[in-house]
Amino acid sequence: MIKVKICGIKRLTDALLAAELGASAVGFIFYPKSPRYISPERASQISQALPPFLLRVGVFVNESPEKIRHIRKQVGLDLIQLHGEEDPLFCRQFFPRVFKAFRIKGSQDLKQIASYRGCVGGILLDTFSRGIPGGTGKTFDWRLACEAQKFGLPLILAGGLGPGNVLEAIRMVKPYGIDVNSGVEIAPGIKHPALLRELFRKLSV
Repeated sequence: MIKVKICGIKRLTDALLAAELGASAVGFIFYPKSPRYISPERASQISQALPPFLLRVGVFVNESPEKIRHIRKQVGLDLIQLHGEEDPLFCRQFFPRVFKAFRIKGSQDLKQIASYRGCVGGILLDTFSRGIPGGTGKTFDWRLACEAQKFGLPLILAGGLGPGNVLEAIRMVKPYGIDVNSGVEIAPGIKHPALLRELFRKLSV
């Protein structure tokens, strides 16, 4: 099965269900302006209650390296996801347990990815929305994701994915993994058990 990250986790029940259904990772968003923000203290409590083979991913936006390291240790993060303006040298501090998110408007935005080779373990492609680092729920242009495969980095597809379109996206892009957030929610940070189950049912076909 393709690698699946359920992001924007704020409740232990959601994280445990994601793990039970076969998720590879769960994501905690440490960006205070996000409606899915979770405090490091609460994320640590959830992390300690999760099974060992489930990866814990911390999402950061233009945060200092010192604060990232502190939260990584506090929560027990396995991977760092950088969703801001972090340059390749910044990312390299956390290599290889780091992947960089790019908000893509068009083909011209893909060129920047080349400079991150050797500095990140993978890339995440999300839909561009002015003033919002991610989690918009807008469907990504999958043709651009296909084009980004040429850079040779493991590609994680995000942007409006849910039970209704996930199989089409995977067939077209053939990504290393997918990042699902708003597509399985009742409200920001509150996952819908039925939508989670339907997502993984589709993936198991």
